[in-house]
Amino acid sequence: MTPTDVEEILTCLDAGQVEFVVIGGVAALARGSARVTFDVDVCYRRTRENVDRLCKTLAPLKPNLRGAPEGLPFRFDVNTVLSGLNFTLVTDLGDLDLLGEVAGLGEYDAVENAAEALPLYGKIMKVLTIEGLLKAKRAAGRRKDQEAIVELEALLEMQKK
Repeated sequence: MTPTDVEEILTCLDAGQVEFVVIGGVAALARGSARVTFDVDVCYRRTRENVDRLCKTLAPLKPNLRGAPEGLPFRFDVNTVLSGLNFTLVTDLGDLDLLGEVAGLGEYDAVENAAEALPLYGKIMKVLTIEGLLKAKRAAGRRKDQEAIVELEALLEMQKK
């Protein structure tokens, strides 16, 4: 398993002019979380132009379906992405989850509205707010999300003071 190079993945997407919002564990870390994350989660705009930029940007990283049987044919291209929605990928830089919509928030425009621009790795990137993270975590309802909710609520309270 390749350790995920969060900085390189995000700066690569930014350099490729992909429209995306940082969500999940990396967004929580950017908001003050102390939890460890092992992948990068982003919500991407599902226009043909943006998906084309996404595919061209990720092609050198050899994206493949995470957890798929070895040798399973997979083509990461515009038609595949537009035919699907959410993709859990392994790349040469580590694990990347691409979400076309986020539970509790919706598609890209709604996610973007729940984000703020933050400096990350020397760039300004759209990052989901704590409130947005809470909506997404509550809607997902997984055990790990329940644990994260407690910390995010505490961070939100600290932010209000």
